[in-house]
Amino acid sequence: MPETNFELCGTLLATGLTKAQKRWRIAYTTIYSVRVMLSLTREIISRRNQDHSEILLSEPYDALDIEPSNVECKSVSNVKRKFVRFSVSGVDKNKLIKTVKEKDISSLAELGGVEGVAAALRTDPENGIRDDDEEIRRRQENFGSNTCQKPPPKGLFYFVVEAFKDTTIIILLVCAALALGFGIKEHGGKEGWYEGGSIFVAVFLVVVVSAFSNFRQEVQFDKLSKISDNIKVDVVRDGRRRSISIFDLVVGDVVCLKIGDQIPADGLFLTGHSLQVDESSMTGESDHVEVDSDRNPFLFSGSKVDDGYAQMLVVSVGMNTAWGEMMSSITRDTNERTPLQARLDKLTSYIGKVGLSVAFLVLVVMFIRYFTRKTSVDSGFKKYDGSKTSVDDILNAVVKIIAAAVTIVVVAIPEGLPLAVTLTLAYSMKRMMADHAMVRKLSACETMGSATVICTDKTGTLTLNQMKVTKFWLGQECVAEDSFKSIESRVLELFHQGVGLNTIGSVSNSVSGSEPEISGSPTEKAILSWAVSDLGMDMEKLKQNYNILHVETFNSEKKRSGVLVKKNADNTIHVHWKGAAEMILAMCSNYYESNGETRRLMDEDGRSAMEKIIEGMAASSLRCIAFAHKQVLEEESEGNDDQGNCGRRIKDEGLTLLGIVGLKDPCRPEVKKAVEDCESAGVKIKMITGDNVFTAKAIATECGILGADYKGKDGVVVEGVEFRNYTLEDRMEKVDKIKVMARSSPFDKLLMVQCLKQKGHVVAVTGDGTNDAPALKEADIGLSMGIQGTEVAKESSDIVILDDDFTTVVTVLRWGRCVYNNIQKFIQFQLTVNVAALVINFIAAVSAGEVPLTAVQLLWVNLIMDTLGALALATDRPTKELMQKKPVGRTEPLITNTMWRNLLAQALYQIAILLVFQFKGESMFKVTPEVNDTLMFNTFVLCQVFNEFNSRKLEKKNVFSGILKNKLFLGIVAVTVILQVVMVEFLKNFADTRKLKLSQWGICIVIAAITWPIGCMVKFIPVSDKPFFSYNERFRHIFTIFRPSICHKMQTNRSDLEC
Repeated sequence: MPETNFELCGTLLATGLTKAQKRWRIAYTTIYSVRVMLSLTREIISRRNQDHSEILLSEPYDALDIEPSNVECKSVSNVKRKFVRFSVSGVDKNKLIKTVKEKDISSLAELGGVEGVAAALRTDPENGIRDDDEEIRRRQENFGSNTCQKPPPKGLFYFVVEAFKDTTIIILLVCAALALGFGIKEHGGKEGWYEGGSIFVAVFLVVVVSAFSNFRQEVQFDKLSKISDNIKVDVVRDGRRRSISIFDLVVGDVVCLKIGDQIPADGLFLTGHSLQVDESSMTGESDHVEVDSDRNPFLFSGSKVDDGYAQMLVVSVGMNTAWGEMMSSITRDTNERTPLQARLDKLTSYIGKVGLSVAFLVLVVMFIRYFTRKTSVDSGFKKYDGSKTSVDDILNAVVKIIAAAVTIVVVAIPEGLPLAVTLTLAYSMKRMMADHAMVRKLSACETMGSATVICTDKTGTLTLNQMKVTKFWLGQECVAEDSFKSIESRVLELFHQGVGLNTIGSVSNSVSGSEPEISGSPTEKAILSWAVSDLGMDMEKLKQNYNILHVETFNSEKKRSGVLVKKNADNTIHVHWKGAAEMILAMCSNYYESNGETRRLMDEDGRSAMEKIIEGMAASSLRCIAFAHKQVLEEESEGNDDQGNCGRRIKDEGLTLLGIVGLKDPCRPEVKKAVEDCESAGVKIKMITGDNVFTAKAIATECGILGADYKGKDGVVVEGVEFRNYTLEDRMEKVDKIKVMARSSPFDKLLMVQCLKQKGHVVAVTGDGTNDAPALKEADIGLSMGIQGTEVAKESSDIVILDDDFTTVVTVLRWGRCVYNNIQKFIQFQLTVNVAALVINFIAAVSAGEVPLTAVQLLWVNLIMDTLGALALATDRPTKELMQKKPVGRTEPLITNTMWRNLLAQALYQIAILLVFQFKGESMFKVTPEVNDTLMFNTFVLCQVFNEFNSRKLEKKNVFSGILKNKLFLGIVAVTVILQVVMVEFLKNFADTRKLKLSQWGICIVIAAITWPIGCMVKFIPVSDKPFFSYNERFRHIFTIFRPSICHKMQTNRSDLEC
């Protein structure tokens, strides 16, 4: 049809027409041709979009409105975007996900490349998606949320079943079943079930309480795991950069990545420079993978950014990512065994073996006494009378003897020790979370209590991390704040380039339209804010006028970052470096003055003057950042970079110094007190920083790490290069003296940690950077920073300090000591009961042929001792006294001499009282054997209740200090006493007890209360700090020395006798 019209127009023009008619015909033809061309253009664009839509969409959708004149322009800033409500339900998710997972470049090209995918997902690569709740909800409905389906936490029933699998519990249940059968057969169903049924109930009670405690631990750890997984990511929405939870990330989001970040979802590379990622968590390959827009634009969740920075388009989240699929099949290990738990397992095994031996002896003795007819009438079963005794009576007696022996084993085995550790760790983890410390590894809780050295960073940990530019030197002139306008325009322009283009921070206009929103690290934010407000830098204009060719990102080793840029106006190429002042100064041969002139730095006086300026600023606790510039030719920018890769190279010599800025970061007001607390606790503080030695000294003195007299001491303050160049012998000799290490690299920090560990120290290290990961892993306790710390650092650490505050590190130290102290309290309490119960049962079995406490009574004691005792003693909070003791270190025994003194005194008292009851109780109190057994049982239980108070303080005589603060302890003691009254007064058949008079209750309480004055008096007995069992080693060593002479003497005597 269009061809016919053109022919018609040509015919009309060829015929004879007037000039006016010809002009009209030409105008008509021109207008019609333009319309035809526009129609063809729209048709071509429509077909192209339809081709993409066939791949990505199964139904039509609203496109972005684009100005026709700007179709060819790649700059998103020229795109006129209309935010319209749309549905993305037609996007072929599976094809998109498969393309990224398989790194299929050809499939990505079919989808229109990264730009085509972004268009299909309705994402503006520069401005991101709409920051609207409805928009986010629709995307989550269509593509899923960024969460992984992990196996649910174990339920209460699981732990009940696990508890029933215990061997001793199974034996007791068998004995209970046999006792139930024999009892019903002998006494009938009405009364015959008492003994067997009571054992069933007691065993089940112990199992349920233990299972409930383990269930609480599982729930607590699951909550902490969710908190630790909830990391923050930076995204661009509505053109503004903001921080959101990783769980709120949706398909189509534009994510900002920098060094140390964990990639939060699968996606595609949009823009960035020098991006290298570590995919070892996914592929197992240790080599870093380069990511760019051409050869490899694919990014996987779970990977970590090792170098560079970028923006990423999210294309799949949650279970649709490769990481999500892998994590869904992994069950979190909550059965992690900490070092203290391992030591307690050995102690439990040893005590269990002793208890098993005693139980076996009791079993043998009671069998011998039964079959030799020496069993007392009150033993609870009929005496053996040869053939006259029925088989049922024999079996009944055998079952009761076995039940008594097995019950001794149950009491002897301290199941409460692992439970106490679990409870105190779970409790302390919960409390530490409230104190801004998130525990990632259980072992860190207890290990921190043994720490002898803390190696800490400066920025953000000892200081507030609130940077502000307070000094500005241009050449050798300090420029006042009101004199910035006098700086020559070219110098000012170069400063704008050096600050605005050589940064990973961003400047965006705020919604309110007042001050711009600035994001980045505290240092970057401070410099950008200064440049915008004081130097008049326009970030948007700067990015439009310059094109970034190559970037070398900042890292802790080089302490500098560089950028190669091209000015669009004249195509000139400029190099800009920024970093530690003395390192940038070493790269310069000239410097700018405020009038735009350059001066040489080659002479010693000029360079020395600049160095003195840096030293003066550093001595005032300022962080010195220098800027340098050089204009280069195109060929000078080509070559190999630091990694040996062909491409662009940023020249780093012969530069011109632009200027030096000094940033003030004040110390935290409470940090000096925290350092003093550590010093009084015997924990040494070492500050390891990347700042120069003058800044490091100033901050360390202000924080109290360096005293006023440090100047006269050698080796107290060193630089990283000096430390690493020491010989191994020199390092080992001097490492204890060092208090400050300046200009250190991550390798220097790792080297110091290794040296300290070799010296026998328990080392805690703080770190926030990706390069700190080796030191964090090497340390006994790695402490990463929650605010400034990278995800790599957090993953390498044991504890995350959520507020980046050194006082929180001290709080963690206090809680660590509290955990260790609580475990020791419980061990003292439990061993007292173990020793007393074993000795009294063994003596009674050998002498009288019976055990004074029945199986149910012993199980009740076991419940008090293991579960309730653990709950009561494992939940004490830290006290000031804990920070006045020396650190435990690596070699201190778990059971100290003080604990041996306390527990032996209480155990001997309880054994003496029970033996008096056993052999003289009936005559002394003029009671029946049944009442005497009840008095013995009641006194024994009340002794444990009173001894719980003694166990609260291992060394202090006043065991009641701070008791009102521990409501849980008082509650458990009250519950124990109430249940004991119920056992004695109301459960006669169940517990085999008799009702007691008030006077008899008074006797039991008075006898049990004597444990308090005994506990107080025994603490006046001094004990050696030297471990008790070390004397055995000492005697063995002495014997080894004198053994040859002793043997020689014995041989001589033997020869004399033979003669």
